[in-house]
Amino acid sequence: MVAGKDPKTLPIVRTENLYKVFGRRARDAVNALENGGDASEFGVTAAVIDATFEVEEGEIFVVMGLSGSGKSTLIRMLNGILPATSGQVYVNGEDITTMSPKQIRNMRQRTMSMVFQHFALFPHRTVLDNAAYGLRVKGIEKAKRLDKAREALELVGLAGWEDHLPAQLSGGMRQRVGLARALAADTDVLLMDEAFSALDPLIRREMQDQLLSLQSQLGKTIIFITHDLNEAMRLGDRIAVMRHGRIAQIGTAEEILTNPADEYVAQFVQDVDRTRVLTAGSVMDKPATTIGTGSGPRSALRTMREHQHSALFVVERDGRLAGVVTDSAAADAANRGVNTVQEIVSDDFSFVDPETPVSELFTPSAESPVPLAVVDSDRRLLGVIPRATLLAALGEVTSSTNVELEVAGNV
Repeated sequence: MVAGKDPKTLPIVRTENLYKVFGRRARDAVNALENGGDASEFGVTAAVIDATFEVEEGEIFVVMGLSGSGKSTLIRMLNGILPATSGQVYVNGEDITTMSPKQIRNMRQRTMSMVFQHFALFPHRTVLDNAAYGLRVKGIEKAKRLDKAREALELVGLAGWEDHLPAQLSGGMRQRVGLARALAADTDVLLMDEAFSALDPLIRREMQDQLLSLQSQLGKTIIFITHDLNEAMRLGDRIAVMRHGRIAQIGTAEEILTNPADEYVAQFVQDVDRTRVLTAGSVMDKPATTIGTGSGPRSALRTMREHQHSALFVVERDGRLAGVVTDSAAADAANRGVNTVQEIVSDDFSFVDPETPVSELFTPSAESPVPLAVVDSDRRLLGVIPRATLLAALGEVTSSTNVELEVAGNV
């Protein structure tokens, strides 16, 4: 355990300056790398170089990289299958690099389950027995382990298939058995090494949906390895991008897409469908000009003139969005002697949740006479999305187009 730290406040998995070098002169190579040198002269393979990161409880942490980037080596160091050449791996505050083989086996049984790329099922055992196998290794008595295995199979949609053999299942179903086996073990952490890459695209998408659904129900900590950028962007709460054994960047999908750490990451993400990664909350502007429900129409007109707006959002005292007032409505109300804009508030606008993907914003934006309002679950106004901002987020507009759209449609 880390000295002076409360384990309840620690990340569930943490690495510090982690290296894995294969070869007889591995230690010499690590020393050279730590001092900014090159490992090639030592005739070794440096698979993981100075990896430092934390994984919080309940998050999906994706490690992404091309073949040979070191991601699979890294995940095998996290559960002690491969010993570290240098550095530390902490699991629930305990440094597993100092553990004996027996202690590491106990840690795995207690804390970590693994889902493999090629299913790793026993062909002569039934689906139920395969799902229960991890519990059998733990020494759980038969009736209890079979009950837990049935529960896990039901979670992954395989109730009714308990007595079948793996050969009678499709690839997607076999991978669900592997996932059920990991869930039945009831460990804190799931390690998933290219778990869906052997599946065809449609089944792969279904398995991603299944994983996200299970995560919302169970809140497991998942470390997921993939070479597929779209999969990483879809699944990961945070993503670590690896290149040549090093972690090039760690961040959310939005952070990596909008602020790549270097040219390599920028090139890696350049073909991503930004509309499915970016959200309303990530592209919205702050609502700089709003008025309260108690304001008068003349005050509203004055604010519109000052900011060159043709409409304003109207908010309650607690920040909840009451509606919108236009310049024409305010002018008419002023002529009629109306006291407050509350009497002329319109609901002719569209609002969205901050987690709404950008791909779903175009239709409501086109149909709304004013910018989209971004609101929270209590309808408090968080931000606005003018059409120009929506298009600029995709890098599809010029400065002249921005000007034209700002004049045409902005609050």
